[in-house]
Amino acid sequence: MAEIKCIGIVTSGNDAPGMNSAIRAVTRSAIYNGLKVKAVYRGYKGLIDGEIVEFETQSVSNIIQQGGTILKSSPSKDFMNADGRKKAYENIVKEGIDALIVIGGDGTIHGARVFAQEFDYPCIAIPATIDNNLCGTDTTIGYDTALNTIMQTVDKIRDTATSHERLFFVEVMGDGAGFLALNGGIAAGAEEAIVPTIEIEEDQLHHFIQKGFRKTKGSSIVLVAATNEQTGGALHYAELVKNQYPELDVRVSILGHLQRGGHPSAHDRIIASRMGAASIQALLKGLRN
Repeated sequence: MAEIKCIGIVTSGNDAPGMNSAIRAVTRSAIYNGLKVKAVYRGYKGLIDGEIVEFETQSVSNIIQQGGTILKSSPSKDFMNADGRKKAYENIVKEGIDALIVIGGDGTIHGARVFAQEFDYPCIAIPATIDNNLCGTDTTIGYDTALNTIMQTVDKIRDTATSHERLFFVEVMGDGAGFLALNGGIAAGAEEAIVPTIEIEEDQLHHFIQKGFRKTKGSSIVLVAATNEQTGGALHYAELVKNQYPELDVRVSILGHLQRGGHPSAHDRIIASRMGAASIQALLKGLRN
């Protein structure tokens, strides 16, 4: 393998708190080890459009505490086809970038794998997604912060649910995985969590209402993992309960994109920093893809 003298950094897909911490660690670890760093703006779209600038140590000053990504992120349909990837590769060669550090989730890492195989090009992936739906890592960057956001928000919802004796269905993100709903439910003391991996029948909801909500307390919280299906989701389950139990005060709260924002937690800053440094060490040891 050719000697690596310059690395590129890309953040792609949905943003996650802690991405900036990873960008900072990659940049400073690379420079410390005598490598040149070039940052790609707007993800894979920026690779194709040539939005590439050189980073110095000061380029990443005072960003460890910021949410989102300073490199921005943008979907790229062009990167999904061979012509788009070829153009991205030509820009990388033109810029003298010898390896890519790619920070993102499932779609981002899949794109990097295809690119690496197509051009026999060194890529290292850093897993960053609030959904935690990637194998090979205990927690992805951003997951802990999103979990804390859910917990704090549900704590607030609990106050009004108790005051008005309401049943709340709270919908959280997850991209087809139930980590946020399940662990968010445990952390917030929710009565139930509905996750994609476990099918919920109407009689189970009936049992929960009868035994959990009506018999023990005047308020209840159910966390629901968002789904792309037509059925499922908090609105669907709330409607089922309303139809069966019109006397109950049922409400829905969809947390949405607030789960993606905010300052990263200490845990996310630390794992992002460790993964960022590890990505450079991996390249220096000749590891790839």
